[in-house]
Amino acid sequence: GLEPDRSAAQAVVDAMNLPAALNRLVRYGAIGLIAAVIHAAVLLSLGSWLPLSLANPIGFLTASIAGYLGHALVTFREETGGRRFARRWLLLQYAVNISVCSLLPLLNAPTMVLVFTPTALNALIWNRAARGALHQRQRLGRPAIHADDLGLAPGVDTAILDLATAGRLTSASLLVDGATAESAAAAWRCLPKAQPLVLHLCLTEGPQPQHCADLPAGFGALLLSSLLPAKRRALRTQVVQSIQAQIHRFQQLTGQHQIQLDGHQHIHLVPLVLDVVLEQPEIVWVRTTAEPLPQGLPLKLWIKALRDGGLLKWLVLQPLTWLAQRRLKAAGIGTNQRFAGVLFTGKMAGAALDAAERSLGDGDLLLAHPAAAVNPDQLEQHQFHRSAAFFSSPWRQHEWEALRARAQRG
Repeated sequence: GLEPDRSAAQAVVDAMNLPAALNRLVRYGAIGLIAAVIHAAVLLSLGSWLPLSLANPIGFLTASIAGYLGHALVTFREETGGRRFARRWLLLQYAVNISVCSLLPLLNAPTMVLVFTPTALNALIWNRAARGALHQRQRLGRPAIHADDLGLAPGVDTAILDLATAGRLTSASLLVDGATAESAAAAWRCLPKAQPLVLHLCLTEGPQPQHCADLPAGFGALLLSSLLPAKRRALRTQVVQSIQAQIHRFQQLTGQHQIQLDGHQHIHLVPLVLDVVLEQPEIVWVRTTAEPLPQGLPLKLWIKALRDGGLLKWLVLQPLTWLAQRRLKAAGIGTNQRFAGVLFTGKMAGAALDAAERSLGDGDLLLAHPAAAVNPDQLEQHQFHRSAAFFSSPWRQHEWEALRARAQRG
C-alpha cells in the first residue's frame, strides 16, 4: 500500500530537481490542469440548471481564481515569496480571456488558435504579474523593527535587549521615568551595534514634574484640550515643563544631544503636545503613524481590530499623522515614511505581524511591545497604571517569541 505514495513522492522530488525552466513549466502545467478540471467540474454541475451562456463564465471565473492562487503560490513562488498577486491581475486575466474567447469564434479562427491563444495570453499575464511581484518585493525591502518602553521594568528590558543583541531589533524608545531607565540606558550603550535611543515621551501616566497638577492626562483629554483655547492655554505651561524635564533626563541617561522622539500611546501627535515638541531645538526626528491597511488578513483579524479598538485608534491617528507630517516637513524635522503597529497594538504576532511586514519596506517602521513577565504591582508603584494591565498580558511574551523566531530565520 506504500508503493504508490513512494512513487508520487519520488515524482515530486524528480520534478524539483529538473532544470529551472523545465521545473517552472511542470508547475505551470500542473496548475493549468487543476484549473481546467475545476472549470469542467463547475460547468457540469451548473449546466443542468443554468444556461450554458451563464454557467460557462461562472466556471471560468472559478478556474481563474484557482489559477491566480496556484500560480502565485506555486508556479512563481520565487518571485512572489509565496504571496498572492495583486487582485488586478485576476481581473485582467478574466477580462482578457472572456474577450478573446468571445471574439475568436466570430473571426472563424482555426481550432489550434482557439485552444492555444488563451493559454499563451495567460502565460504572458502571469509572467508579468510575477515580475511585478518581484519588483515590488525588491522595492519594499524590510522595515525597521522598533520596540517601545525600554526602562519601564526589568521584564521589558530583558526582552528588548535580547532582541537587539540577536540583531532582530533595529531601535528602541527609552521611558526616562521608568523604574529601570538608568540601567536600561547603560545596557543599551553596551550593545555591539547599538543605534541611538529614542525618547519615549510620556504624559499619560507615570511621575510628572512638580506644579503639573493636570498631568498625567489621558490621550482623549489632551486631544480635547488641543481644541479648546482656554484649556489649551491652561495646560501648555505644564506640557512644556514636562517635555523639557524628560529631554533633560534623556540627555543625562544617554549622552545624546540630538534627540529622536516618539510618544507613549502616541501622545506626541496630539496638536497641543506637537506644538511644544516642535519648539525644542534638540528634536531632529519624530515618529509618525501613517499605517497602510494590510492586505491578505483573515476576516477574524479585522473583527479583532474592530472589537479591540485598534481600528478606532487607527482612524484617530491617521488625520493627526497627516497634519504632523506637514508640520514636521515645514520645520525641517525628519520622520519615518510609513508605520505599522496601531491597528493591532499589543498583538503584533502571527498573521498580524506577517501582514504588517508585507505592507512596509525600507524607511518604514514596525512597532512592537515585547516583554518577559512583568510584575504589575511594580508598575502601579511607579504610577504606570495604564501599562500595568497592558504588560500583564501574555501577548507581551507572544510578541517577544514572534520577533525572536524571525531573528533565528535571519
